[in-house]
Amino acid sequence: MTEFSTWDMLRGLLLAGRWTLALSAIAFVFGGLAALMLLVVRVGRVQWAANAVALYIEVFQGTPLLMQLFLVFFGLPLLGLDVSPWVAAAVCLTLYTSAYLTEIWRGCVDAIPHGQWEASSSLAMRYGEQLRHVILPQALRIAIAPTVGFSVQVVKSTALASIIGFDELTKTGTMLTNATFQPFTVYGLVALLYFAACYPLSLWARHLERKLHVAH
Repeated sequence: MTEFSTWDMLRGLLLAGRWTLALSAIAFVFGGLAALMLLVVRVGRVQWAANAVALYIEVFQGTPLLMQLFLVFFGLPLLGLDVSPWVAAAVCLTLYTSAYLTEIWRGCVDAIPHGQWEASSSLAMRYGEQLRHVILPQALRIAIAPTVGFSVQVVKSTALASIIGFDELTKTGTMLTNATFQPFTVYGLVALLYFAACYPLSLWARHLERKLHVAH
């Protein structure tokens, strides 16, 4: 058994936490950009394209993220495409995030009163102009709080990347546990670090919800 002080374990976990935050940021930023494009198609008037996006959302919401990670990490090599744990995790979490954010934002668009569509249409705005200048700016305000709240889910979902060998916070915690035989201490520190990353986001989301409620 290797001897580690609590500080040694915490330092190792903090270093691994950088990769957890990096993976979360990549998934959220690129997933958000993809979701914005998917949203335009989802609420658009081209029915077959909207249905295709709806199917995309159903697939990623209706299947476990762990299975998606397995399919990318172990399935792509069968097609001659070798991917690292980092790439597999980033791709899967980005797709996962894009599906959920698209649906969250679609709900925000649907929350805009129909009169806004009618008013903008009476100004001879085309559909794209209605979205860009009238609907999406209002939907964005509604979407801020649930979007920030969903970022907590993204951070916690990165823990599943440890299953395919990505050295993030949970994976490092497992390796430290195997080396020290102190699971309670190690996983207690892991839980505290996840809490430290997620709790401020949760507070921010609640604050935004209250602020939006008061504004309305």
